Amino acid sequence: MSATQTEIKNPTTTEPTVDQTTAPKDKEKGSSNIEVTKRLVGYMIGHGNKKRFWITLAVSLIGLISLMVIPIFTGEAINVVSDPNGSLPMLRLWAFLAILAAAIYLGLGVWSSRVFADLASHATNYLQTDLFEHIQTLSLTFFDRQPVGELMSRVTNDTEVIALFYESAVAQMIQAVVQLILIITVMFMLDWRITIAALLVLPVMFLLSAVIERISTPAFAKIQEELGDLSGYQEETLSGHKIIIGNRRQEWADETNEAYADRVFDVASKAFFTSILQFPITSTVVSMMMVIVLLVGGVLVLAGEISIGFVIAFVGYAALLASPISTLANLTSTILNALAGGRRVFSIMDEEPTVVDAPDAKDFEFKGGHVVFEDVDFSYVPGRKILRHNTFEAKPGEKIGICGPTGAGKSTIINILTRYYDVDSGKILIDGQDLTTLTQRSLRQQIGVVLQEAFLFSDTVMNNLKYAREGATDEECIEAAKEANAHEFIMNLPQGYETMLTERGANLSQGQRQMITIARAMVAQPKMMILDEATSNVDTRPEKLIQGGLTRLMEGKTSFSIAHRLSTIQDSAKIMVLNAGEIVEYASHQELMAEKGFYYNLYMSQFKGKGPGGEVDTSGFVST
Repeated sequence: MSATQTEIKNPTTTEPTVDQTTAPKDKEKGSSNIEVTKRLVGYMIGHGNKKRFWITLAVSLIGLISLMVIPIFTGEAINVVSDPNGSLPMLRLWAFLAILAAAIYLGLGVWSSRVFADLASHATNYLQTDLFEHIQTLSLTFFDRQPVGELMSRVTNDTEVIALFYESAVAQMIQAVVQLILIITVMFMLDWRITIAALLVLPVMFLLSAVIERISTPAFAKIQEELGDLSGYQEETLSGHKIIIGNRRQEWADETNEAYADRVFDVASKAFFTSILQFPITSTVVSMMMVIVLLVGGVLVLAGEISIGFVIAFVGYAALLASPISTLANLTSTILNALAGGRRVFSIMDEEPTVVDAPDAKDFEFKGGHVVFEDVDFSYVPGRKILRHNTFEAKPGEKIGICGPTGAGKSTIINILTRYYDVDSGKILIDGQDLTTLTQRSLRQQIGVVLQEAFLFSDTVMNNLKYAREGATDEECIEAAKEANAHEFIMNLPQGYETMLTERGANLSQGQRQMITIARAMVAQPKMMILDEATSNVDTRPEKLIQGGLTRLMEGKTSFSIAHRLSTIQDSAKIMVLNAGEIVEYASHQELMAEKGFYYNLYMSQFKGKGPGGEVDTSGFVST
């Protein structure tokens, strides 16, 4: 990697804090290859497939036994040929038995392979489904410390290498191990002397294999990490393509992408080279094994203890032994790559949500929307307080405005009100009910949210509206769109409500997207409302339409509205002024202006640029 690439790469890389990432990485390192393999194979024999798996394995075993007897039949046929008293019918009999055994092995092998392939497909589906469903249960703290690209890499790249493991490795690996055991057992039954001599070279192979695994395992884990970094950068770059094009940074993006890709290539080339060494080592060991069988067998033939056919049969078994050993060698890279991917996937599966319902949690019972904060402290990372000693009361039906400098804790107030996070200390009560005693689902069903970024799915306008409430009808969605002043522009779209939106609604203007999100909030029929800078990204003309929709949406409801433009919250019953994580003022606009405190300075600097004495007073501002 060049110095230039390193320099331009660093600004785009956000280093997570130790507090945020230590636990997941420890979980990844703490899982042994045997534990990960058990969990991966468990997906093949789980979900009601255990009986089918064992039946298929038994059938496969019968097929392998058929394969085992072929060298015996071949050896007997050779004895017939070498015997002066041998007969053609006996030769035909042994040849027929060998061909029959081969046919049985082929038929049973094809059937068992087909079933194993079906089990592999099911295992991949179960794993991907379980992973996605588990991610949906995790709290926001998990997503805060996981870049989207890294998370997507685990959901796609890691599950892809696991799918390859299921499809091409598991059945072959099981059959190879069973075949090894059977062959060695038969060889010992035939002649323990030749068997021991042949197996003397195996410890050398196992020792070299252990060394290769010790080197390759962390290398394959590193590949998946580097792929995660590459995916994260590409996802971020594609999402910010307008910024890159607008600032003419395409060449920079290409160079940085190349730097990430080079790191993947460097690690991958070393990992795969190390694992590929397994094949020539295995081939050499098997060749040596066959030579030893011929030498020892030849000595015993000369001594008159065994026949030439017996030696040929043993050479056949040595050759059969080469097949499973070579199979395992060829699968080394696939297995190690899957183990690395499995370790990363299971580290997510082992994550637990940080916000959970109490065992005796009750459904939220709305009684008007009376909100009380009692001496609330909160921190995203232990030891770093974001909110300190916050106490306030919002009466039923009141509109509460929230303002303050960047980093003051405005959005955090909203996050803990909806219980996306649990507070460190203090209490939050709604209608006298402590949030920690309520089910999260019932609480969030009653609270509608309109965010600064209007997020829409790649679906029709109608389905985006129905997303707010299961069972919502077309008529209810259309009525909500009218209330949100969105109906007219929707009807002017090419297919009206059935118009397909591109990702994040990119084929609509910012104002149009926001009006649809307001309509969607109306479809949800919430009892309380939260607005987070809902009009900060739109022009003046659509802002009036949006404000009209918001007014109807908040009518009669307890609502909280975060705003940088103070004009949007002047009519609030109370305005909460936050600074450095504390509520420094809490009153109406008129009362706050009369006090000439923090809010007054903020208002005057925003609207007039001057204080009453001609100077801007910003002494009370603290940015965190």
